[in-house]
Amino acid sequence: MTDPLVRHVALSTGLPPSIAARVVADVLAYHHETVEEYVRRRHAELRGKQHRNAEIWVLLAEELGARRFAADALSERQLRRIVYG
Repeated sequence: MTDPLVRHVALSTGLPPSIAARVVADVLAYHHETVEEYVRRRHAELRGKQHRNAEIWVLLAEELGARRFAADALSERQLRRIVYG
């Protein structure tokens, strides 16, 4: 158990390290999805449940506002612009 996040989850929850590692991996995978991947996946899921596109767009817009996504890779220049303007 060398990963600091896994160690923290195990210690703070009392979970065994193997279970804590699985929980951390699941959460990281959940938040690794890009906006585009999420929209495509959710659209397919909702279409599979017989939702119409007009309804899907409203649902997706609501869901996107409440969800975090993986950040795009930033160049050194982009990072400098964030810090220095």
